Amino acid sequence: MQLDLSRIGQNKCQFEWLLKPSEVLQADNSYHIVRPVDLKIELYKDKKRIHLIGQVLTELELPCSRCLEPYRMPIDVGFDHQYLPVEEDLEVSEAEVEEEELEISYYKEALIDINALLHEQFCLALPMKPLCIDNCRGLCVNCGANLNTSPCSCETDWEDPRLEPLKNLLF
Repeated sequence: MQLDLSRIGQNKCQFEWLLKPSEVLQADNSYHIVRPVDLKIELYKDKKRIHLIGQVLTELELPCSRCLEPYRMPIDVGFDHQYLPVEEDLEVSEAEVEEEELEISYYKEALIDINALLHEQFCLALPMKPLCIDNCRGLCVNCGANLNTSPCSCETDWEDPRLEPLKNLLF
């Protein structure tokens, strides 16, 4: 989905979309959108600089990092992002990125990619270690059973045979 800046004549305008999950491009398999995406944007135009302030509401489904079961995570994130046009003669050099430059993206041919903006917001909202519940017990290392749903009868005591000679030194 593209936001066409050439059709926007005002310096300030608002947009509101309710996008079906199939309308939003999903760049990777780390999550699936399971509820319509409610996107609200306030656009401020200052010559070629575009300032987007908005809110994204939806629900994502992602796998738990311990038990691998899918679970749903509500998303309610706000963003404040600036866009500048891509300069054709932009010289690529190695330089330190300033903190205020972290919120700047670039657009080309008067089009802003809304899918890229949504994907960025979803990735930023994802936890480092997604867990279905805080005390998820995960999977059994021997049989692979989900320890949240049923206990397994696997032997949990395991000793490394390479350490056996060290045991004899202690006694």
